[in-house]
Amino acid sequence: MTEQNTPAQDHAQVGEPTDPLWPNDTGTLRDQSRRALLELLKGPYLSGQRRPQLWAALMADQPAITSALHNLFLDLVIDPVDEFAFVRKAQTADFDAPSALRREPLTLLDTAVVLVLRQLLLATGGTERVIVGKEEIYERVAVYRTGDEVAFQRNFNGSWSRMVDRFRFLARAGEDRVEISPVVKFIVDEDRVRALLKVYQELANPTPPVDTGSQSAPVPQTPALPQAEGMFDLFSPTESNEAPQ
Repeated sequence: MTEQNTPAQDHAQVGEPTDPLWPNDTGTLRDQSRRALLELLKGPYLSGQRRPQLWAALMADQPAITSALHNLFLDLVIDPVDEFAFVRKAQTADFDAPSALRREPLTLLDTAVVLVLRQLLLATGGTERVIVGKEEIYERVAVYRTGDEVAFQRNFNGSWSRMVDRFRFLARAGEDRVEISPVVKFIVDEDRVRALLKVYQELANPTPPVDTGSQSAPVPQTPALPQAEGMFDLFSPTESNEAPQ
């Protein structure tokens, strides 16, 4: 994983004046570089495999695009090996910078699915593609079911759809099969993983309620999910109506 300071390794000359794309256009980026910048801002990430032209533009104009993002208090993060890039709030130390990113709310089941995907991805050492089926993931998260199975299946279907269509953590790879995106490795840091796993262990192995002698049975409490809404700061406030490409 590299930060934005890596020089572009492309034959195109970065920072050269460009011809206006429309009357009164004062922008300094080329057409494809602007589209790459817009793709980063729309989120959740820019994939070189899915958008090779935009990826090439990002590599060619990386310093200029990084500068444009810094104007919005954003950092550019690039994985040159798996070819994806995303933006996150700039690490500004003591400087109080506003956030240009929207925090994506997640359910308890959403985060369970993300952690399972992350575990499967890391198990390969990042050296090969990871193809999984929906039923395989369902079986792994079903241990956390605390209520009605029909409702749990419905909620899982909703989480699965978000992983594919909204977050693009899963790409269809055939009938009933999906490929896990490498970006999942960088969504959750190790400290938060440990906190989340503790919650799920409590769900899978709940402490039996203590009999207090009262006539009404004690209601088991669901452990609180630690800062789940903060896991996905990489998403921008822009709502896109375009289908993922």
